[in-house]
Amino acid sequence: MDMIPCASREGLTLRQQAEDALRTAIATGRFLPGQRLTDRELTELLGVARSTVREAVRQLESEGLITTIPFRGPIVATLGREEARDLYELRAILEGEAGRLCAERGTSEHFAAMMQALDALRSAAQAGEVSAMMTATADFYRAMLDGAGNGALRQSIAGLQSRLAIFRFSATKYPGRMEQALPRLNDIAEAITARDGAAARAACIRHIQGAAELALFLIEERAKGALAARRRRTEQGSK
Repeated sequence: MDMIPCASREGLTLRQQAEDALRTAIATGRFLPGQRLTDRELTELLGVARSTVREAVRQLESEGLITTIPFRGPIVATLGREEARDLYELRAILEGEAGRLCAERGTSEHFAAMMQALDALRSAAQAGEVSAMMTATADFYRAMLDGAGNGALRQSIAGLQSRLAIFRFSATKYPGRMEQALPRLNDIAEAITARDGAAARAACIRHIQGAAELALFLIEERAKGALAARRRRTEQGSK
């Protein structure tokens, strides 16, 4: 496996850069739910000392992205259907409020940044560039949260988005996902730039509800796949 780049970003320590790289690796499907993470592998992939790797793992564990199993070590966390549903319900509530606040408090600069991110997302979707789509989506949310002007709300949403990162890459690649997401994000942007707080809140909730439906579907499909794999192993072992 190729090394995961720890991009040098101004103001970030080496540990924080390693955290970002590992978080991105999980969000983009480099490491899959349930996959074991060894010190040796992560040290080689991140290009940092083992102590830095362990600090990064502890941080992502506190965010819910990694789980440590006794006698096995850290693995990429998995989410059950009910837990994912609960997290998406909370995310819809919080992002609805973020949209409303942005409509009420945002400036023309915030609105321009949102529209620029939407244009970039459309271009990336047409080109089928998954990484660019994820970057543009993050830029859209960054502009909306900047406009909302509530640090506590931003922090809460960031925590939820981190917990749900394991769905982001697979959802972005899912056939028809962007065709559904783009109009919803456009509805959010239109409501915010019109300074219609109620409409912005409703548009944000609709968007997250759509994301939740796909995430729950993906959980069910993974469960079916895991069950089928266990049955095949049982059948092979009985022969």
